[in-house]
Amino acid sequence: MHAYLHKSEDRGHVKAGWLESHHSFSFGSWYDPRFMGISVLRVINDDIIGAHNGFGTHPHDNMEILTCVLSGQITHEDSMGNRGHIRAGEWQLMSAGTGVRHSEINETSEPVHLLQIWMLPNVRDAEPTYQQIALNPKDMPNQWHTIVAPRDDAPLFIRQNAEVKSAHLLENQQLPIQTTQGLNYVHVVEGRVRIGEYIVEAGDALAFSATADVIADQDALLIWFDMPNPEAAKAQA
Repeated sequence: MHAYLHKSEDRGHVKAGWLESHHSFSFGSWYDPRFMGISVLRVINDDIIGAHNGFGTHPHDNMEILTCVLSGQITHEDSMGNRGHIRAGEWQLMSAGTGVRHSEINETSEPVHLLQIWMLPNVRDAEPTYQQIALNPKDMPNQWHTIVAPRDDAPLFIRQNAEVKSAHLLENQQLPIQTTQGLNYVHVVEGRVRIGEYIVEAGDALAFSATADVIADQDALLIWFDMPNPEAAKAQA
């Protein structure tokens, strides 16, 4: 199986006061021309935010911004009038569209661990929207759970031909991976898995277009991005 293994140690590591972050792709002060995103996926930031700190009010536009809280709780407030908490096991999708301002603050006395994921939209300057769900794969292991899809019946609707699924795979269990959009990008949040001949550990990701099974060497938490394949698009041009 032909694939690209994006190793955890190739991520950017930024530690500044209340924030410690690992960047899968170039972001902020960390820049590496090798890692500018893949397909429509532009950002995966693995953030630990200290107590009583966070990101003050700042703007976004024309980006699909997915937040996954792994532990703790973050408080979101935005210019659309939304204010509330995102807790461990919950997901939030903010479609920034024509523009939105928001803040994300850890109001608690414990650190919060979350993933911030940015994907490019396929519609520009749309009306901003906010969606939030509780869906913890650890409550229902050994199956893929659709988080985001471009369908009205999806848990979270995204303005892009892409799907995001997550699974908590127990040791020695396996699940199939078969793209519907052209390209798979499987990011391991916790644990270690095998996909074909590749060992994929926490912080690693594997990009491939083939059908494969993911097998857990140990309990693992996974996020699977199913996205358009830019190489296939070039070939058809």
